[in-house]
Amino acid sequence: MSTSNNLSNNDKLLLAAIDLMAEKGYNGVSTQEIATVAGLSEKTLFRRFGSKLNLLETAFDRFHYAEEMTKLFNEQLVWDLQTDLLLISRTYHEVMNRNRKMIMISIKEEGNLPGLRERTQKHPRQLLDILTNYFMVMYEKGKLIQTNPELQALSFMMLNFGAFMNNLDSNDNFPNVSLETFIIESVQTFTRALTP
Repeated sequence: MSTSNNLSNNDKLLLAAIDLMAEKGYNGVSTQEIATVAGLSEKTLFRRFGSKLNLLETAFDRFHYAEEMTKLFNEQLVWDLQTDLLLISRTYHEVMNRNRKMIMISIKEEGNLPGLRERTQKHPRQLLDILTNYFMVMYEKGKLIQTNPELQALSFMMLNFGAFMNNLDSNDNFPNVSLETFIIESVQTFTRALTP
């Protein structure tokens, strides 16, 4: 993530914090350093966020996927299992890879910062609820077998999270499997298994 002149001061600070914390860790970076990289004063950082921890927590709320995924579920679904799961999976990976630095910070720092784990878990839990509801509605429409919708939603999320963590989009860990091929094949498998 990098700063741009078109960004608000808040976003400049948030993005500078993510870049620096991803590189040096939460404790390895000062508020002065974050402000300098953002092209702003430390006073501005404190006036807008109050603390480095609040800055990091705001970054998680601002750049995580819950808002984009909620909008997708509310506006873009066509109620065809394969089409919808492809869209959900592709969007998930697009957002997660765009925010890879932030996700890595949350994994590395969640045990070190009080309350961070709970805050970062808010987004996956929200996606689990939305996806579970989607599977329930698909069952009611006769487009999904009778199954445990929450377990299916969790399985689909973990499948995609595992692909993200293995960085399939880089072709380094599994050079013979592209992320797109993985998405298509896994969605086809889910669709075959869950279609009546």
